[in-house]
Amino acid sequence: MGKAVGIIEVYGLSAAFVACDAGCKAADVTVENFDKNKPGNPEKLTVPLIVAVKFRGDVSAVEAAIEAAEIAANGVSGVVTKHIIPNTEESTEKMLKLSAFDKN
Repeated sequence: MGKAVGIIEVYGLSAAFVACDAGCKAADVTVENFDKNKPGNPEKLTVPLIVAVKFRGDVSAVEAAIEAAEIAANGVSGVVTKHIIPNTEESTEKMLKLSAFDKN
C-alpha cells in the first residue's frame, strides 16, 4: 500500500500551478506529475484544458493540501473535481505515474 493521494482537477495550467503552490505551502506533501485532459466540449469552456494535480503524503496533510489548492484554483479559473485515496493499491500506484504531458 502507498501513501495517501489527493487529486484535484482544475481548469487550465495556470490554475494548476497556483493550486500546486498553495497545496505545497499548506501541508507537508509532495507532488506527482501533472496530467492533462481535453474535455469533450472545449468550445463551450472558457479554459479548454483540464489539469490534474496529485498530492502525496499522509491523509491529514493531503486533505489540507487539497483544501488549500481548491481555494486557490477557484480564485483563478475553477475546480472540476477532487478526490482523496487514503491508501493506494499497487495497481493504482502504476496508474498515478502516467501523464499525458509525457512524450513517450
